[in-house]
Amino acid sequence: MSTRILITGAGGFIGGFIVEEALSRGYETWAGVRKTTSREHLKNPAIRFIDFNYGNPDLLADQLREHKREYGKWDYIVHNLGVTKCKNPDDFDRINYGFVKNFTEALVATDMVPRQFILMSSLGAWGLGDEKGFTPIRPTDTPHPNTRYGQSKLKAERHLQSLEGFPYVVMRPTGVYGPYEKDYYLMMKSIKCGFDFIVGYKPQLITFIYVKDLVQAIFKAIDRGVTRRGYFLSEGRAYTSSQFRRYVAAALGKRWVIPVKIPIAGLWIVSVIAEKGAALLGKTSTLNRDKFRIMKQRNWICDISDARNELGFEPQYSLERGVNECVKWYREHHWL
Repeated sequence: MSTRILITGAGGFIGGFIVEEALSRGYETWAGVRKTTSREHLKNPAIRFIDFNYGNPDLLADQLREHKREYGKWDYIVHNLGVTKCKNPDDFDRINYGFVKNFTEALVATDMVPRQFILMSSLGAWGLGDEKGFTPIRPTDTPHPNTRYGQSKLKAERHLQSLEGFPYVVMRPTGVYGPYEKDYYLMMKSIKCGFDFIVGYKPQLITFIYVKDLVQAIFKAIDRGVTRRGYFLSEGRAYTSSQFRRYVAAALGKRWVIPVKIPIAGLWIVSVIAEKGAALLGKTSTLNRDKFRIMKQRNWICDISDARNELGFEPQYSLERGVNECVKWYREHHWL
């Protein structure tokens, strides 16, 4: 019998890459996506689709029981479902925490708990780090998330910890980039136009993880069989915004890029206006108050030694290599 895996949020940027790796391993791969979600990156005919009602605990339990009768249990669940920006701020809590709570409690109630339940969280769940000495953020530090997104992710983590014996694994990546990701793409597009917008005047160290390295970490956790553990994930090296700019400019063949420094206060005003304006139009804005706090944060360095020691995680993509692969994809698909 083949290994069964469910990837929720499979229609998103990261989810598509997780599905691709699961298929390459020969897993019976189930993609949790809404009927209205684009399946542009989920075209393999081997993929099986399922749509859960995470907001209704009773209906969700019925769906799980029906699936169990017809197909059996999943060996692994990667819960990649979540939101990074919302029209309604309450949706951060409702989706990033509430859906996790409903789903895990339904899995327990229906005897559908897998060998591992892997939650995609974020370094943002830990919040601000040391912005003077730039000490790496460590798992032993006390979390104090300063964004609605980070707070909702931490609540989800705390819920998993409260479930006795539940076989969770938490992944806390830093900034994830790769083909068909849209936030870093906007930065690359700006650099192509000759401008790089930098927030604030104080030193800032940022970290990245290429999407394929993140997927590697997920499946290494599956291979090692770890449970009730959480891992910070990044490339393992910190960069300045000017280094990111140089790599992108070089990949684009752009000789001249003008760095434009934006005062913190100015960005805050623009973020509030953009968020409120988008809400009035019934849309979400890439630039919002959460994004402002993320861009304002000076220290994004995290300690990935647990992932290295316990999972054998070793990032394969430097920022330069990852940017080159991204730019190539964006150009081939006429994004840049």
